[in-house]
Amino acid sequence: MTEKATENNTLELQFGNEVLVIRQRYEVALILNDFLIAIWFVIGSACFLVPNMATIGAWIFLFASLQFLIRPVIGLIRHLHLKRLQPIPNSKA
Repeated sequence: MTEKATENNTLELQFGNEVLVIRQRYEVALILNDFLIAIWFVIGSACFLVPNMATIGAWIFLFASLQFLIRPVIGLIRHLHLKRLQPIPNSKA
């Protein structure tokens, strides 16, 4: 990673292309996961508007809540993936 200051006092960071591609892929996965969670909660809320569908709505809420667990898993996998790309420093014993 290199950094340089530009004329308008902004800082530009340059990463390897591979790192940016990996980060973008995981960012898309996080956005899609968040979008699906929102859809599940909207559907679950709509189910509560119809009295005999409240049980289905509760199950959808439970499913959406469990899907919240996917977000930190995606973040952890991304972190481990990027960690593998970093060179291991030479250790002198």
